[in-house]
Amino acid sequence: MKSLVRSLPLVLLLFTGSAIAKELDLPPPYSPPQKQVSGRIVIWGHGALGGRFDFIEAVVKDWEKGFLKYHPGVKFENRLTGTASAIGALYTGTGDLALMGREIWPFEITAFKEVKGYEPTGIDVVTGSYKTRNRGYAIVAFVHKDNPIRGLTLRQLDSIYSVDRKRGGPPVRTWGDLGLSGEWVDKPVHPYGFSIARGFADYLEQAVFLNGHRWNPEMHEFADLPGSSGGATDGGQRALDAMAKDRYGIAFSGALYGNPDVRPVAIANDDGGPFVLPSEATVKDHSYPLTRIITLFIDRTPGKPVALHIREFVRYILSRDAQQSVLREGGGYLPILAPDAARELKKLEN
Repeated sequence: MKSLVRSLPLVLLLFTGSAIAKELDLPPPYSPPQKQVSGRIVIWGHGALGGRFDFIEAVVKDWEKGFLKYHPGVKFENRLTGTASAIGALYTGTGDLALMGREIWPFEITAFKEVKGYEPTGIDVVTGSYKTRNRGYAIVAFVHKDNPIRGLTLRQLDSIYSVDRKRGGPPVRTWGDLGLSGEWVDKPVHPYGFSIARGFADYLEQAVFLNGHRWNPEMHEFADLPGSSGGATDGGQRALDAMAKDRYGIAFSGALYGNPDVRPVAIANDDGGPFVLPSEATVKDHSYPLTRIITLFIDRTPGKPVALHIREFVRYILSRDAQQSVLREGGGYLPILAPDAARELKKLEN
């Protein structure tokens, strides 16, 4: 680990430089079938906040408008009242598509399976933002600017923040446990982060803790202040501002927050790397491990085909036409690139 810490700066420079230079690889344009499809599609879930704040509704409407040019016989009904409504509408048959603004919770999968006897099929349709508030921004680990560490694995983050340590890492108490030497070898690790009552914590429990739910009781939690709408009153900013005064701290937050006394750390999925810094490029191509995804769920009975009009609309969403809508109307959301779109489209195959 100590040699890894010393060699990381060059590795990171090469990796992030090539990622930034890479052209935006959008999926191919939509190719409609010879015969037009028709039918009714009811979409529930993520959209707008009471008509006062548009999260993704403009994108959805643009998808529908573009799709209707090819299939004018399809009728859409939008019930974009919030993510909490999405999965319930799907397993009760009220909705055809469930659009999530966050990761699906385990109990939502359990509820669907209890009713239907199988799990819902999730299809990734939009990439979360790099650093735009209310757009599923990537989660970033920050340390104090004086801290020499250059990279952490998901197993190490699990060992810092989780009690269960399901990734199998040893307990972390000092920065020496994470590979630092010299004056840092016996210095304690002080964890900071969002309030664990927030959805960010649910995401980290899935992505980092492997569904462990017990957090390090030493973590300093910071909630949004009442009425917070960004800036110094957000929990993410408050956590970083507090950690900036603690040379031995580490904090989960977002790239939209920050101050001159903290810096982001590169993250690797496993000990073999690569260690990837958060950036718009590495979030777009999903190489940054804590990138968040917007997923559309469908009710697909195992062994049976997806209804033609649903199948074609999902195909359209994962085309260049619709992903350009994400760039144009998404307000910070990022597109699904060609390799990921191709993988998701396979979920529609018979």
